Amino acid sequence: MANRIDSLSAPLLVSWQITRDCDLCCLHCCTDSAPGKRLPDELDAEEAMRVVDEIARNQVPYVMLCGGEPLVVPHFFRIAEALGAAGVQLKIETNGQRLDAGVVERLARLPVRSVQVSLDGDSQEVYERQRPGGSLVKAHAACRAVRAAGLPLEITFAPTRLNLHEAGAVVRRAHALGAFRFNTGKLMRVGTAARLWNRLEPAAGQYRDFRGLLECEARNLGGQMEFCYSPFTLGDALQASLGEPPATLLVLPNGWVKVAAALPYICADLRRESLAEAWAAYCGAWRDEAVLAGIRRAAGNESHHADANDWRRLAVSQA
Repeated sequence: MANRIDSLSAPLLVSWQITRDCDLCCLHCCTDSAPGKRLPDELDAEEAMRVVDEIARNQVPYVMLCGGEPLVVPHFFRIAEALGAAGVQLKIETNGQRLDAGVVERLARLPVRSVQVSLDGDSQEVYERQRPGGSLVKAHAACRAVRAAGLPLEITFAPTRLNLHEAGAVVRRAHALGAFRFNTGKLMRVGTAARLWNRLEPAAGQYRDFRGLLECEARNLGGQMEFCYSPFTLGDALQASLGEPPATLLVLPNGWVKVAAALPYICADLRRESLAEAWAAYCGAWRDEAVLAGIRRAAGNESHHADANDWRRLAVSQA
């Protein structure tokens, strides 16, 4: 059965995790990133630039650069500026620890659709409890620098039992900092968070209160700041994708392409295959019965999400 993505010649978005390295070791990290966790086979600068060329050649309109922390990568600006020069819209996902005025000044010259900064607490004590070694002062300063440069700011909040009592304060802080969007949802049981699940998972009542808070704040601030929290769970997102698979390629630091963030399936390798071949393999994966069965299992039972970083290559038809 054909999907909408089958009519597209290329993805509408490439979400590119350019490294597993990071300057923080966050307890909730879905990619299992931390200082010194760079993969041994991550794409080097020249290999990354070949992927950039593929993205431009296939006229992909939008790329998100993330990690790990993308700003720790020495060739980050080679990637970003080459994509920008090709007319590709960019989203930068960062913890804000390195996002100073000089970095923002360079970003402001590019076609940046948004800069997303993570704020997982409104006090240094809570923020650092979830993001060990992180400075909330630096994160706030990064947000102000983004807005001072005229760039669109998004805030993301990962709810855990450590920080949910500050969720309302973070929402109000995001609005005060000039964010146009507030992103959140149920904590994903992936990566580092999966290993620390018993320590991090909020109780059902906490989630009910959190949803109520979001609904209330959306009514109060909806005209001034967008609230993005639907689908609320990763399982709901997977279920929705069965009806309409996302037109997104999720590229890992070593060039592998995943079918979905919450699944372990690898459908292509951009080190050895063209982006067009990777896109065909991705579209084929969404017609593969074994893959669809795995998606249904993960949609129905979030414990399967913990296997997401146990990557394994698929043999799928591109027909």
